[in-house]
Amino acid sequence: MKVYGVMSLLITLLLSSAVLAQNTTLEQGLLTSMSVVTDSENNLHRNDSSGQAIHAYMRQNYINKKPNFRFDYTDYYLLNKPALLLGHDLKVIEEEYMSAYIGCCVSPGVGAVIRQKGSLDRLKDFAKKNRCSIEPINFNDYLKDLNIRRPNAPSGNYYAISCRERELYRDD
Repeated sequence: MKVYGVMSLLITLLLSSAVLAQNTTLEQGLLTSMSVVTDSENNLHRNDSSGQAIHAYMRQNYINKKPNFRFDYTDYYLLNKPALLLGHDLKVIEEEYMSAYIGCCVSPGVGAVIRQKGSLDRLKDFAKKNRCSIEPINFNDYLKDLNIRRPNAPSGNYYAISCRERELYRDD
């Protein structure tokens, strides 16, 4: 019976480690897609790997194959299972891109909504380094804007981080 208990514990630890490693890889892909790159002429650009990052979340069933909502140029993916972004609960991934011209003013890039867990220092440092904006939001209102009726988000502090083209040129 002791052997069974030890084996069960060992399998649980191995599976937990595999899930953690998998989540870290997903998170790193998303952070890379939110990052700034400099070209050979020192011009700033967003890393254009958002499609790869989002498809990785899809393959692992963290998000649906199709966005939960699309408005103007932005796809909104609500997380189906827990994931982290810089130590905070990741709730939504946003991707802005032009698939067809519908009028002014697409600003390609990626955004996310997180529920705060602990200090915001890492999130703020990432945003500053990569020219992203962060703002507190009312998550229930955000969900209502996405046509989710009677949202009942867990209490907490929620923040939207936006790493789109428009943030590259801000003077903060």
